[in-house]
Amino acid sequence: MDTGQRVLRDAHRNRGTAFSAEERGALGLTGRLPAAVETLAEQAARAYVQLSAQPDDLAKYVYLNALHDRNETLYFRLLTEHLSELLPIVYDPTIGDAIEHWSTEYRRSRAVYLSVDRIEDVRTAFETLELGPDDVDLIVCSDAEEILGIGDWGVNGTDIAVGKLAIYTAAAGIDPNRVIAVNLDVGTDNQKLLDDPAYLGNRHPRVRGERYDELITTYLDVATELFPNALLHFEDFGPSNARRILVEHGDDHRIFNDDMQGTGAIVMAAVISGLKVTGSSFSDQRLVVFGAGTAGTGMADQISAAMVRDGLSESEARERVWLIDKNGLVTDDMDDLPDYQQAYARPTSEVDGWSDGPIDLLTTVERVKPTILIGTSTVSGAFTKDVVRALCEGVDRPILLPLSNPTSRIEVMPHDAITWSDGAALIATGIPADPVDHDGVTYTIGQGNNALLYPGLGLGTIVAAASRVTDGMLLAAANAVAGQVDVSDPGASLLPPVDDLRASSAIVAIAVARAAADDGVATRTHDDLEGAVHATMWTPDYPDLDLETDR
Repeated sequence: MDTGQRVLRDAHRNRGTAFSAEERGALGLTGRLPAAVETLAEQAARAYVQLSAQPDDLAKYVYLNALHDRNETLYFRLLTEHLSELLPIVYDPTIGDAIEHWSTEYRRSRAVYLSVDRIEDVRTAFETLELGPDDVDLIVCSDAEEILGIGDWGVNGTDIAVGKLAIYTAAAGIDPNRVIAVNLDVGTDNQKLLDDPAYLGNRHPRVRGERYDELITTYLDVATELFPNALLHFEDFGPSNARRILVEHGDDHRIFNDDMQGTGAIVMAAVISGLKVTGSSFSDQRLVVFGAGTAGTGMADQISAAMVRDGLSESEARERVWLIDKNGLVTDDMDDLPDYQQAYARPTSEVDGWSDGPIDLLTTVERVKPTILIGTSTVSGAFTKDVVRALCEGVDRPILLPLSNPTSRIEVMPHDAITWSDGAALIATGIPADPVDHDGVTYTIGQGNNALLYPGLGLGTIVAAASRVTDGMLLAAANAVAGQVDVSDPGASLLPPVDDLRASSAIVAIAVARAAADDGVATRTHDDLEGAVHATMWTPDYPDLDLETDR
């Protein structure tokens, strides 16, 4: 392959029509491009026109992927300039549609694949990247067991890690040349995939138990050894593994689980904003979580931890949390409770007489009078008029967070919740929602989008070179997000918009890096922390070329 072809096929180096005449001559590109020499801004304008002409969101996703493969700088310039518009394209919900067709539509790989059938290859797979110990800041991995709201998609879930890294770069300036996407291929229980002749992953049911744990341990040990400064982000693991991995390995490795810790922290931000309105403290709260999976329980963990920081004992904090799953209120007489639910299981003696059968949501709300009700159930319409009104009868200004997505699975639509509560409920949702007008007040509905938090958390961890992610760093991130909204006006949003994520992420990063130092886990300090954060943020600009070394 000639030099010109190598340059044009290298997404990191290619700049297409932005190559100058001198650069074209030096790099063997004479006659290989149209005569016009464009700026990056001009290229981005054309790309946006092309993107906007695509017939649907999935076609836009495919277009952006192709652009990413062709010219990485242009891809990130486009994504950064239109981030709030394109977030739903490059990630949830459009990425879910793309994942279902991933094997059939496969074109090229942007990830490292680690197979449970060949654990001995883990080290070799990373070594093929030819990256040194100081070359990697972030690795996102997934075993794709619990992809968004669509479940187990095996190797098709690879783009979850790729998409997450794209948001890290666009929202917080994490250098795309210093990241790795990883798919942990442990098989799949999705029979549709196993029967599909186009499926590219391991064709067997999911491996669990000792062999699975061996892959996880090997991945963590090898990644930490080869890339000792990298944050290891876990994404979309199943409920039986997500919490367990974090608990077992979180003290020894720089691990962050976005589904548990990131989601919990963004919910904390919404609650912090809500408490500013109510004038109460964490120690005053009573929390009901409807949908007690790892995400919902992770939220309970962080809110109960805040109660402890506010003066309660750990047992007192747990006593202020009620979990409801598909079998009703979680009680200690239930068989085979997952480990993450056991700490919050209510004594049967406490709830005796509440119901003749499983204790449902309405009964729990009527009995408990929660100050905070969170929905992570994906049960559409679960927060009925009766539930919302019972919630408001218990407290004057309840915090109501229906976080399930997509829209078809949300527990209650904001306009219904505002109407049924007569504007009393303090609401944030898991989906984008239009403002709601009620009784002369316009209610702005904040979205509990993890992208408000995890990019800045990652950037702050990198800037501080933190040895691990602490509860204090998560709380600092939550406070930094909450600090970006003014809740003093009636109907104000509990969370900031995603319109300027780079500025928001920088604020979060500064707070996280400072918390890392306070918690004694920062291994790098800065006299000018704000300056260090901004200096670390990669920007999508074409760098100057050294025509001797860049041939």
